[in-house]
Amino acid sequence: MSNGDEKYWYNLATGQVEFGMISASADRVGPFDTEAEAANAPEKLRERARAWADEDAAEDAAKGRGAE
Repeated sequence: MSNGDEKYWYNLATGQVEFGMISASADRVGPFDTEAEAANAPEKLRERARAWADEDAAEDAAKGRGAE
């Protein structure tokens, strides 16, 4: 298991990349191996949210609970 103090994090409150666990856990996402990966965190979060929404919609459709 890697040490979070030696990784990059994206601070949701400030929009800044941080090295190490500087901010409160509620304000940061990660860890990331590189600064560039951390800087791309907002797009990665949007991609994952879209994928989860698509999965939920597919599951609902399979159960016969389409959008009403």
